[in-house]
Amino acid sequence: LWCKQHDERNDINKKDSIMKYSYLGKTGMKVPVLSFGASSLGGVFRSVSEAEAIRAVFTAIEHGMTFIDVSPYYGHTKAETVLGGALTELPRESFLLSTKVGRYGANGVNLWDYSAQRTRESVFESMERLHVDYIDLINVHDIEFADLSQVINETLPTLVELREKGLVGHVGITDLQLENLKWVIDRVPEGTVESVLNFCHYSLNDDRLADFLDYFEAKGIGVINASPFSMGLLSQRGVPEWHPAPAALVEACRKASDYCLSQGYPIEKLAIQFSVSNPRIGTTLFSSANPDNVLKNIQYIEEPIDWDLVAKVKEIIGDQQRVTWKNT
Repeated sequence: LWCKQHDERNDINKKDSIMKYSYLGKTGMKVPVLSFGASSLGGVFRSVSEAEAIRAVFTAIEHGMTFIDVSPYYGHTKAETVLGGALTELPRESFLLSTKVGRYGANGVNLWDYSAQRTRESVFESMERLHVDYIDLINVHDIEFADLSQVINETLPTLVELREKGLVGHVGITDLQLENLKWVIDRVPEGTVESVLNFCHYSLNDDRLADFLDYFEAKGIGVINASPFSMGLLSQRGVPEWHPAPAALVEACRKASDYCLSQGYPIEKLAIQFSVSNPRIGTTLFSSANPDNVLKNIQYIEEPIDWDLVAKVKEIIGDQQRVTWKNT
């Protein structure tokens, strides 16, 4: 049960909270400007303590990060399982939950299946792992790996059917490639896709998502931004070995990070402040299995951003601005 200690802490933080909220497109979902991405709970980036990961979820919810995004792909079901353990101790009305279909994994091998049958099975499997009987938002995950015609004719109609039955609240699609999101939306009935999730395209080194906001708004589609640190590019730690960014971009971001450090302003702070600064973007996802890190980043967005430093960082990154990479 949601213990008395958590109730007391939640009451205090509700009084002190200055988290900003907006509505995600026409879904009616009221989402915080900064939301909790649960990929880290699956040990996607490094090994995690399950107990610490659950505390990270509690910390996020207590401080207003009431929208949680996960996927069966993260940690090959581990993220959903760990998150489900935390959600059993939270009142269902205290959070909005998003998960995905289409991208999976088992025994260390990545798998993709966008068929109607697997899509339907996946939704119920996720509900079981998450200990819920209703998912607020269900996304087709990384559609660039799919036959887009199958997404249009099979995956999305299956999710719409589940939406009509009341098992899921809303339907969305996710991808690194913005053009794919638009291509699908242009070819399905209006209202089929209610939100999009795009990552690494509204950050200090790449703000290309801004070019598509007029289109999404015209369609009434909510926008979820993810990876404000560009998967580690915008961090003092630097990128992991598997990062797909080209070497010139990695080096440019390293120089930008060093400059921020010399100014006593961690690049992580500037990066997350920038990513949440656009009011046309419903929410930005940030992931950590460390409760202290969750709290630190919430505190970052409560402080005013240094726009002069943003300009300097963009100058340092220079011709590597908007340089992207292929999804992996």
